[in-house]
Amino acid sequence: MHVLILGGTGEARRLAGLLHGAEVAGLRVTSSLAGRVAAPRMPDGEVRVGGFGGVDGLTQWLRTHEVDALIDATHPFARTISFNAAAAAAAAHVPLLALRRPGWVPGEGDRWHPADSLDEAAALLPALGRRVFLTTGRMGLAAFAHLDELWFLMRSVDAPEPPCPVRMEVLLDRGPFTLEGEREVLRRAAIDVLVTKDSGGAATSPKLTAAREAGIPVVVVRRPPVPDGVALAATPEEAAAWVRQFSG
Repeated sequence: MHVLILGGTGEARRLAGLLHGAEVAGLRVTSSLAGRVAAPRMPDGEVRVGGFGGVDGLTQWLRTHEVDALIDATHPFARTISFNAAAAAAAAHVPLLALRRPGWVPGEGDRWHPADSLDEAAALLPALGRRVFLTTGRMGLAAFAHLDELWFLMRSVDAPEPPCPVRMEVLLDRGPFTLEGEREVLRRAAIDVLVTKDSGGAATSPKLTAAREAGIPVVVVRRPPVPDGVALAATPEEAAAWVRQFSG
C-alpha cells in the first residue's frame, strides 16, 4: 500500500513518523513538500520536494506511482493545493483525507477582530493600532504594503520578498514559541496590535495569550474551508487509523 502525504506541517511529520513506525506489511509512505522553506524539517520515509503542476500533474503522479491513499496535511491556509488534491483524488479514484488541527477559539478577555482575507485584515489595522506584530508569514505582504503610517514587526521562517511595508523590521524565527518569549516580543517592540492567521495548534498560540494579557487587539484571518465531501481528521493519530482501514 502506498500513501502520499501532502505535508510541510508538524502534523504531517508526526503522521509520517507514525506510519513509518507502524507494523503494517507493505506500507510505503511518501511525503511531498512544496519547497517554499529553505531548510524544512524532514519527515520519516520517502520525501519528494516541489509542485506537481496543478490538478493534472497530481492526478498523473497518483496514477504513475500507484498511490492507494492521499492525505492532505498541508497548512490550513494552503487553499490551492487542498482543492487540487480533492480534484486529483476524485479523478484518480484515490481516497482522500484532510488532516487539520482544530482552529483557535477566543477566550475571556480576548479582543479578536475576524477577517476573511489579508486585505480585510489590512483594512482593519489603522483603527486598531500603529505598531503591528505581523505573524501571517512572508507570503501576502503586499496586502499591507500601502500602510505607510504603520510600523510592522514581521516574523517568518525565511526572509520576505517585496512588495513589503516600508516601515518594517523582520524577525526570522521558527516555532514553537514560548509565552515568556512572546511577552518579550510585544514589550520590546511596543506592539499595540497583532495580526495572525487561524492556524490552530499549540506551537504558535502563546502569542494569543500574551496579547490577551497585554490587552492588545488581535486581527484573526479565518481559514478557508476544507473542500466539500473530503473526510476530515483532527490529529495524526486519527489519520493513521484512517490509513489502517485500507491496509487490510
